[in-house]
Amino acid sequence: MDIGIVIAVSAGCLIGLGGGVIGTWASIRNTSSPRERAFVIRASWIMWAAGGVFLSLMLSLPTPWRFLLWIPYGILLPLGIFFWNRTQRRIREEECGEK
Repeated sequence: MDIGIVIAVSAGCLIGLGGGVIGTWASIRNTSSPRERAFVIRASWIMWAAGGVFLSLMLSLPTPWRFLLWIPYGILLPLGIFFWNRTQRRIREEECGEK
């Protein structure tokens, strides 16, 4: 394999992983209460674990089956983001109402 391709793919993976880490850090940093921060940390762990399971299955399953993983991924990822945002908004509204 050409060394340039290996370097480009490795750099792309590192940049993507770095973006995920920075995004997670920013999400945790921008919380406004301890309850919201606890939720965001828990949700971040779940999302990172789900991404790791997805990647592991993509690398380990044989070719016809790994393409089918995109179906639940394409459904569950947007649903997870929707519920995350809804729950975080609800927590913020409850925290503002208590003060």
